[in-house]
Amino acid sequence: MITPVRASDVRLPKAVVSWSSGKDSAYALHETRRAGDVEIVGLLTTVSEAFDRVSMHGVRRSVLQAQAEAVGLPLRTVAIPYPCPNEVYERRMGAAVAALHAEGVETVVFGDLYLEEVRRYREERLDGTGLTPRFPLWGRPTADLAREMIDAGLRATLVAVDPRTLPREFVGRTFDRSLIEALPAGVDPCGERGEFHTCVTDGPFFRRPLEVRTGRVVDRDGFVFQDLLGPEEVEPSAAEAGPTPASR
Repeated sequence: MITPVRASDVRLPKAVVSWSSGKDSAYALHETRRAGDVEIVGLLTTVSEAFDRVSMHGVRRSVLQAQAEAVGLPLRTVAIPYPCPNEVYERRMGAAVAALHAEGVETVVFGDLYLEEVRRYREERLDGTGLTPRFPLWGRPTADLAREMIDAGLRATLVAVDPRTLPREFVGRTFDRSLIEALPAGVDPCGERGEFHTCVTDGPFFRRPLEVRTGRVVDRDGFVFQDLLGPEEVEPSAAEAGPTPASR
């Protein structure tokens, strides 16, 4: 007698999502969940030790934790110094990857879109670790992808802007169709070349929307940042305010 195999009996490979707090990593999570061929077991994020915020995006840890709870996944943070030398970044991320492998994780999901050097770097760093990279959004036209995200119900705020490529007035704006239409010529609709970074507050993958409000706008290290606060958080003093980018 042949016993049928139930879907619940099939062990899927375990995966974590490289989570920046922004729209691309969030939509990569959504697309991977829709594919259904891996079990996503957590989010992996670098956090600046000096500011206790997500590297590059400047998002507070409290907002980051609220995101993890909203998508129903545990959060693993990797603390990095500011500034962060590349060798320190690679050593700490290497230790995190080794720990994930020891826990049975086999895949890391990335939200990269088309920058070949970034993809190659990730592939090289994971080579030989027992973990393989996955790029569910790779190669998709970014104008179409941006509109698809919005139409799917993704909600995000521009929390970091590079004023060399995008006017500072864009920081704090909602990532929506009107924003895409207002972007200057040459700015990628998804900000893939670093023109802007976002913080996701709702989407098809969220159990509930995040409750956040805008705080100060801060200039630091050549970037313009929009602070986001949780419902119970108090606006920091000017001396305390200000997220910062990190090396990666």
